[in-house]
Amino acid sequence: MAASTAVSSSICRPPRELPAGRIGWSGRTAARHSKRVRYYYAEHQAAYRQLEREGLTQWNDLFGESWTFDDFPNRAFLESVLDRLPTSGDVLEYGCGTGPAACFLAARGFRVDAIDLIPEAIALARAFARERGVSVNFGVQDVCAMPVGSKQYDVILDSYCLQSIVTDPDRASVLTAVRDRLKPNGHYVLSTAMYDAARVYDGDFRYDATTGICYERTIAPADDAVQLDNTWYLPHRRHLRPEALRAELERAGLDVVSQRGGDVVATRPG
Repeated sequence: MAASTAVSSSICRPPRELPAGRIGWSGRTAARHSKRVRYYYAEHQAAYRQLEREGLTQWNDLFGESWTFDDFPNRAFLESVLDRLPTSGDVLEYGCGTGPAACFLAARGFRVDAIDLIPEAIALARAFARERGVSVNFGVQDVCAMPVGSKQYDVILDSYCLQSIVTDPDRASVLTAVRDRLKPNGHYVLSTAMYDAARVYDGDFRYDATTGICYERTIAPADDAVQLDNTWYLPHRRHLRPEALRAELERAGLDVVSQRGGDVVATRPG
């Protein structure tokens, strides 16, 4: 399968009660609450360990793509929507990876909390933010575990995380968390990979055009695995068509203000 664009990670499980406003878990705490290893965790942990080992800065570096930390895949989209966002507003980015988008917004005066489930990603993000002299509150955290009544945001950002949250229940949990964490009339700014007729799913990958799910073959039954034609597969990516993504967001109680493919601005109704 062709390399996926700019994937980051944010795992969803039932909420764990945390003090209101707290963002971070330590890596040890996160691990203690991860007895069930979900389909997306191992791939992302291995990727960020490789980035650290090889002195790379972001996910796309692993595929030889031409993006840089400061010229990241959804930068042009973010620049195009800045005038819709409140100046110096409160931003939450979930699945932030090594933090290029979070650093970009912090450098422009936004107050940014940025979370990811992978401790290695957050360690790298903190280092890159220090190098650039920007202040971002990074933490190892599950967006779905932020308790009811915790901080709400003017903007919630997803920079190519949602495509790695594959199953219907997991995606519904993420989007419910987004809606709950947005202030009334707050903005959800989403970039996600979409169905592309030119993308080839071959080898160990299989695409279900009905659901938009890309599966990856696995050697044995595992958590979240499904059996298709006597072969075991794990959910790998969700590549929807634009109309399906819009409908999904609307079902979650978000109003889609603009959409160009997988670049979407939606709001929580006031």
